[in-house]
Amino acid sequence: MSSIKKGIPFIDQHDENGMWGKYGGNFIGETLKKPVEDLTKAFEKLRNDKGFLDELEYYRKNYIGRPTPFLELPALTKHWGGAKIVVKHEAQAYSGSHKINNAIVHAMIAVATNKKEICGDTGAGYAGSALAIAASLFGLKAKIFMGTHDMERQKIQVFRMRSLGAEVIPCHQGSKTLVEAVSSCIRYYTANCDRVHMCVGSCVSSTIWVKICAWAQSIIGKEMEEQMIDMFGKIPEKLSIVCAIGGGSSSYGTYSSFIDKDHVKLIGVEAGGPEGKKNGADSLSRGTIGILHGSKSLLLQDRNGMVSNTTSISAGLDYPSNSPLHSHLKDLGRLSVMSVSDEEVLESFKLVSRLTGLQPSLEPCHSFAATAKLAPRLSKDSVIATNCCGNALKDMDILAERLKLD
Repeated sequence: MSSIKKGIPFIDQHDENGMWGKYGGNFIGETLKKPVEDLTKAFEKLRNDKGFLDELEYYRKNYIGRPTPFLELPALTKHWGGAKIVVKHEAQAYSGSHKINNAIVHAMIAVATNKKEICGDTGAGYAGSALAIAASLFGLKAKIFMGTHDMERQKIQVFRMRSLGAEVIPCHQGSKTLVEAVSSCIRYYTANCDRVHMCVGSCVSSTIWVKICAWAQSIIGKEMEEQMIDMFGKIPEKLSIVCAIGGGSSSYGTYSSFIDKDHVKLIGVEAGGPEGKKNGADSLSRGTIGILHGSKSLLLQDRNGMVSNTTSISAGLDYPSNSPLHSHLKDLGRLSVMSVSDEEVLESFKLVSRLTGLQPSLEPCHSFAATAKLAPRLSKDSVIATNCCGNALKDMDILAERLKLD
């Protein structure tokens, strides 16, 4: 805890090599060193530029629809007993998820650096759809990489991206999921970095992409802190923030304003995969230090350092590593981690839908499933806040097949 500096954004608490403790860095080829240096300089200038910030605020308010709502969920509080349940309803942002926050920032950076094309990765499809929307808004050509397994289970999102004018590039390698989409996107960017800007949809990859995504998503925590004070008169003394963690964009965004508040508990929920299996995407729980996509973090790998295949009902959490920010927070004792199974996620979708009408996507259903375990153990003067970071429209085919409701 003592190594967390108060009053300084956690994303800026890295060393000269871009390392947060043992994690992060720029493990990249020679070809990318100059583009990374240029992007780093551009971002540091833009994030402090009044004109850029004013334009971003305009799009946040008038296009994304910020601030997103912050709600009490009394039916869940009553059902589970114990802690009061509140939610940041990030699914109300335009596009249906928090991913639009990052996509708009990257599109603005692309325009500011005179790039005409933007490339990106996607797993569950919301990052890709958001990037396609942002590219259309700012007149950019968009190329989006997606594993073929994810394309099959997220057909609506593929159609959505293509209808917005984006080119969706199928990735056939390996597990055909997010990890291959990120790898393919980085390869494309490496070959075309003189004319293309790359958007990484999660807080992963080399330091600059971790920082851009985390900075863009920190608007979630900033708003939630203000809304929480409006609701309770202060930050509650017994507050836990529970978020799903894959690549870490929505969870870091939610945690961001509370990291230096020692009394607030930060809890991350990973994808445990099917019950009884040991191939979930819970890298914070089971991973060892390794390098993936230009960054060092906790990684699911075999004894020879080969990246493990993972399985999750949620395409957005089906990634064998996590953000170096989260790995460092865990090392510092600031972040505690748990995992839930696919089956528990499906049950949480049914319950939250029927008691609140929210219908979260499969990603935040992980945090609701964890909250179901945590809330009854806590006193009635405790508060659990979570982030409904996406709606379930993209997952309806999966849910219909798995739940088979009468």
